[in-house]
Order: sequence, then structure tokens, then C-alpha cells
Amino acid sequence: MIFQPLSPLARILAASLATASLATGLSAHAVAAAPKPSAAAKSAAIPSPDAVLAVLNRANAAQIQAMRAEPIPVSTGGAVREMSSNWVSATYYVGAARLARVTNDRDTLVFLSEAAEHFNYGLRGARSPKLMLNADEWAIGDLYEELYARRKQPGVIMPLHQRLDWSVQHLTRTPIPQHLVWWWSDALFMAPPVLARMSAQTGDRTYLDAMDKQWWRTFARLYDPDESLYFRDERFIERRDDQGRKLFWSRGNGWVMAGMARVLESVPADYGSRPRYLTTFQAMAKRVASLQRADGLWASSLMQPDLFPEAETSGSAFFVYALAWGINHGVLDRATYLPHVTRGWAALEAQVLPSGMIGAVQKTGDQPVTTAPADIGPYGTGAFLLAGIEVMNLGKSATALPLAEPAPDAPDFIVATTPTPALPRTVQGSPEETARHAAEMKAVAALAYDPAIEGPGLAPATVPPAALGQPTPPKMIYRMAPPPAGQDRPRATVRYAPERLDDILWENDRTAHRIYGPALELAEPPSTSGIDAWGKSVRYPFMTRQLRTGDQHAYHGEGIDYYNVGTFRGAGGLGVWDGGKLWVSRNWKSYKILKDGPDVASFKVDYAPWRAGAARKVWESRTFTLPMGTNFTRLVSTFQSDRKGPLTVAVGITKKPTAKTPGAFSLDKAKGVVTFWDVTDPDKGTMGLALLLDPRQIVDVVETDSDWLVLLKVSPDKPFVYYMGAAWDKGLDFHSRAEWEAYVQAQKPSFDPAK
Repeated sequence: MIFQPLSPLARILAASLATASLATGLSAHAVAAAPKPSAAAKSAAIPSPDAVLAVLNRANAAQIQAMRAEPIPVSTGGAVREMSSNWVSATYYVGAARLARVTNDRDTLVFLSEAAEHFNYGLRGARSPKLMLNADEWAIGDLYEELYARRKQPGVIMPLHQRLDWSVQHLTRTPIPQHLVWWWSDALFMAPPVLARMSAQTGDRTYLDAMDKQWWRTFARLYDPDESLYFRDERFIERRDDQGRKLFWSRGNGWVMAGMARVLESVPADYGSRPRYLTTFQAMAKRVASLQRADGLWASSLMQPDLFPEAETSGSAFFVYALAWGINHGVLDRATYLPHVTRGWAALEAQVLPSGMIGAVQKTGDQPVTTAPADIGPYGTGAFLLAGIEVMNLGKSATALPLAEPAPDAPDFIVATTPTPALPRTVQGSPEETARHAAEMKAVAALAYDPAIEGPGLAPATVPPAALGQPTPPKMIYRMAPPPAGQDRPRATVRYAPERLDDILWENDRTAHRIYGPALELAEPPSTSGIDAWGKSVRYPFMTRQLRTGDQHAYHGEGIDYYNVGTFRGAGGLGVWDGGKLWVSRNWKSYKILKDGPDVASFKVDYAPWRAGAARKVWESRTFTLPMGTNFTRLVSTFQSDRKGPLTVAVGITKKPTAKTPGAFSLDKAKGVVTFWDVTDPDKGTMGLALLLDPRQIVDVVETDSDWLVLLKVSPDKPFVYYMGAAWDKGLDFHSRAEWEAYVQAQKPSFDPAK
């Protein structure tokens, strides 16, 4: 970083003296006033998490307001106050993004999204290869990775992905070139965490290996093993003052320790050089703790405290962050380092300005300089936020490393935290133009090519499908027309479909099924009473429109019918087991729709008498009920018979519904839980099935050439209950066998027919 003085921000500070004025555009909790703590009273105690959070929210709110107040420069390299894509702002984004994990504050996420959108998720440095490798320009990559983790939108990290892919060849170049890529200590905060996190998000260790190689090259040049500290760069290695003391810049070493902590959050537990990072981190922590001043802060020049006696927070905040992080993750001894952290945090809080922001932030530069109490900077705020978040966690148990990436946000939350662009000026103020614009946007949504749906099978554009955290849809022949207005809302529904040979279709927001009627029995004999399961990738009903394409077995953007029932049991059909043989009915004889949504789909069917054994006839009535929000249909079956005595009813799952080999079947007899995970089709994916049965009824499980059958003891005229469920790994809810089986095991069925 080039030395550049930071101009006084008296104008901003004066404008934000009143805490209430910080509320502009921000959630109320983000600006809750917190009394300024007494450093003496607080230095020995672990602060209350709520009190710390109030201070962090004020600092964050003040920083956002200050940055919003500044026009965004066209060229952001020298920006030290404004929203920018350089390291100055990027360091703040790192802290604000971590704070947003704690608070889920919508306004903070909107602001971070606005910054990312403004710079089109890009990185500075395109003018030359040398600048493209500049670690300062990579620091904003953490913001893009954070938004990607929360939203899984591939374009968010595509430019970063391209930059890192291009850079790997230079980071791993051998033999070691004369000039280092990361030749200054600050670089170890800016770039390595971005590479390590990209590796964690994509599963590609190429990025981690490149980071690791370059980290230790920088370490070899700049680390002083005698002092367990880093020189800022090679210019300072031989520099001494008149007392022979070495020059170790506080913030430079803070950059390194904070960068190491962030790297270790992503490095796998079994990575070869991980112990080396930990050993170095622990050695630096020991040395840094020994250099803490009595006031709780660290001097700008660590070994020359007399030359810089004033408060300086940007280095101190990173040290508090690193030491607290080490305690919270079991890397540093709690008893040894906790007093340093609590003393340091109390000292930092004492430097909070009336505006809410942290003061005494050393100006941008490359070495110690004198700092004024009112000096501020976005990177100082970022460091302060990181430190405070770790201080908030001091009362919790240690968290093992590495850390998991944040879970994706819910779709409605993503919409709420994504900036909405203003309408074009030509549209504003005119009802006619507003309506025309709305119609145009609807046409764009309906007619535009969507790679996420229509592009499967194409070579990935930079980001591999596995890195997107989303299943690749099957190849699509063509996309069917979107549903009419009002029919694109989630609902449970059941429908008799005479145009499709008397099918009965039922579906909700998560799953879809059908059974077959009399017309199909005549058109395609021998047809029978198995249950069909469809893959579904939308929340609204789609089965009727899928059938109307004339090719329901192909993917048209919303789901697919590729599960083969044939004359078998499909996804939970039943029959009577007698004499070592399965006796099944034909298709349903009559039906009655009981409730067609929106919260529940329910219907009843009757099956005509059929032979069940050498000299017995049976017939059945069955009610199907599918509420919203579940993958399970509840079935209540009542058998009748021309002879007295119990029946053995077999509820089955077809062994080979989509492949030539059987899927994986398991039965937990004690719980009455059956799970099935089919063989994966390379294009269409995998179907998962499940049955929930009353364990008191289970007699045995048998396997035929076509089905797995669970045998139940049933009395004629007495209804019994079971549940059948289905999932598709290219749908919205389950993408692995483990996820499906965990969901199935968590169900709490009721086998009382009266309920």
C-alpha cells in the first residue's frame, strides 16, 4: 500500500454527533446507543455480549452513513473514506459481513450488496498483470465469497474465480522468482483468506495449495524467528533506531495474525502444513501479548513504544481479534490470553468516538506514524468489528476448526436484502409507462433463455456445477409456458385428468404423484394399482401442464416423470400376500375428491373386488391426504373380504424404477421406517422413496423379482394407516441420500385412522 495521509473527517464527525442521526436507512437495533464503558472497570471482566453488540452496531451504522455521504469516485485506488473496491473499504466489508452473520441486519446486507453490485463483483488491477496479482485488489473477494455463500448465485464469484484461476500459475511458479508476489506483510490479510475460502467453497485444493506455497515464501523473507514477528517488507529488515531496536509495525503484524486466523477457518483439519500455521500463530501471539502496553493497546511501532506513546487502534484491534479468536477456537490458552483480550477490548472501547466509530486509526501507509484521537478509517472499523465479534463469543465453548461456510439464506430474505434498482426515468410518473414496463419485464422473465434451466450439459462457464451448491437440472427438450397469473403460487391440489386416461394427480409444494384409472387399463392392459412419483423443482402445481406438453417423461423446466411403475407397486402401492404370492387389484374403479387445496389435497378411491389367494376375494377403499409442506401422503386403507379372518397386506416399493439394477432399500422394523434411494441416472438424477408403517402391524419383509414388500397384519373392515413419500435430488429440498434419510427419520406419523 502506498503511503497516503488521511484527511480529517471533521465534517462527517460533526454531522454524526447525535446517535439518532445514524439511523438513516438502517435498522433500529443497528444504532442502539450504548454508554461509553470505563476502561478501568471493564478491563478484567468478560464484557456482556449484548453490550458489545450495541457498540458494534453503532460503529457499523456510523461507517455506513459516512460512506454513503461521500460521492463514489470513478477511480477508487486512492479512496480512503468512500465506498470503494480497494483494500481500505474491503477490510470493512470483511468485518461488516461477519457482523451480518450475527445480526442478519437487512440494511447492512443491502449496503454490502450495493457495494458488490456497484463494482459488478469485479476486482481492480486490470491494467497490467502486475496489478492483477496485487493482493490489495483481491481483498474485496471475501465480500463476493460471503454473498455467494449466502445466495449461491454463480455470477457473484465468477470474476473472482477467473482472477484466481489466472493467478495460480504465478503463485506456484518454480524455481522461486527473485521478486515475491506477496512481498509485504499486509498482503497476508488481503489475498490468502480469499484463496483458502475459494478452495473450501469449490472443493478444489488448487487454490489452497497455491496460497500455501506463496504464504511460506513470504514467511521465509519477512518473518523474524528471533522476535516471532514480521517485518513489513524487505526495506525494514536491517533498519534500526539509535538504540538498536528493530522496526516492527503494529498494523502490519496485525494484518498477518488476522489473515492467519481467517485462513485457518478454511484450511481442512488434515492439511499438511496446518500445524505450521498454528505454531507460527501461537508464537506470534505469545510475543504480541508480551508487547501490550499498560493501557491495553499496542504501540504503532511494537518495539519502540516511547516513540509512539499515543493510542492507535488499527493494529490493536487486529491483535484483540486474533487473541480472542485463538481462545474461541482452542488455539490459545484461555487463562494466559484472556486478560490481554479483555484489557485490549476495554482500551478499544475507550477510543470509540461520539459518532460511534472507532478513533485513533493510523492513516493508510506502510510504517508507524503519529495518530490523532479523531483519525478514522473503514479498515479500522472492520478490524474493530472483527475484534468485537470474537469478544462476544468469549463466554462460549471453543469451536473446532475449520468452520463451515454460512448456510444459504431463504429466498425471501435474499430478495429483501438485494438492492432493487429504480425504475428508468422514462417510466417514473406515468401510469401507462409503468404498466408497459411491467409487461416488458414479465416478457423478459418468460421468454429469455435461462442457462440454469436450459444449459445443462454445456461446459461450465468458469464455475463448476459442484461449486454452485445447486443440482444441475436434466437436459431440457424445451421449456413449457409459465403458469397463468394466479396459478404460480404454492398450493396443494388434486385433479382428475380424463384427458390423460383417467389419471388422478396430486401434488403440493414439495412432491407430486399420480395413480391410474379405468381408461388406461383399457388402453394399456395389464395396468394396475401402483403409485407413481414425479420429480418436482417448483413450488407451484405443474403436473397438468407437464402432461399437456405431450412428453411428460422429458424435462421442461419444472419437473419430470421418469419413475417407471409398470405393473409393480411403484412408490407405496399395495396388495394382498397369500401363498407366497402377491395378489393386486386393477386400476381404481371410482373416485371422489374431498378437498382440492390450497392447504390440503385429499381424495378417496375404491378398487373393484379381486382375487387374493386360492379361494378369497377382497376389495378396498383408500383415502389419500397430502398437506402443504411435507413430502408424505397419508393413506387410510380399509379392506373388505368375502371370508372372515385377517389379511396379510403387502406395501411395496419397486426395486428398479429408473435403472436396470436395484436401488438401496432399508427397513427399520422397530420404527416402521422404510427408505429407498434409487440408482442415479447421469442426467435425470435420483429418486428417493420412503414408507412409514405402524411397527405393531409389521410381520415380515419379502423380496420379489420386482418389489420389496413389507407385510402387515390387517383385519377386514378395520381401517389402517400408512404414509408414502418421495423426493428428487434435482428438486428444491434434498440433494443427497443422507439428507433424505435424515428427513424421513425425523417424521412423527400418527397411525390412528380417526385423525
